[in-house]
Amino acid sequence: MNIILNNSCGKPIYEQITSQMKQMILTGDLKPGDALPSMRFLAKELRISVITTKRAYEDLERDGFIHTVVGKGSFVAESNQEFLREGKFREIEDDLERAVEKARKYGISLEELQERMELLYQG
Repeated sequence: MNIILNNSCGKPIYEQITSQMKQMILTGDLKPGDALPSMRFLAKELRISVITTKRAYEDLERDGFIHTVVGKGSFVAESNQEFLREGKFREIEDDLERAVEKARKYGISLEELQERMELLYQG
């Protein structure tokens, strides 16, 4: 599992793990039913505390991204298409929010921004 941690970004390590795993699930890199590394194995690979990986897995389970079977491990949950769609929309909205902020900063009107968006969307 390719998780990259950044100690200087100000975001807790468990949140970095959680957000990267969610991203892998939303993009289909991790598919429903895929087994996740054990908490101990992931902690060893990332050279962090097991408590940190436990917190990340608990958050992922709480949010419905994974499920844990005692004695067997943690697995990517069967996808709830509406839930996944909402996650994708949230990600797009975050990107659009940044674009709108920049457009306002540079004095670009809503109409101009919409025109650009249409051009980009159409390819």
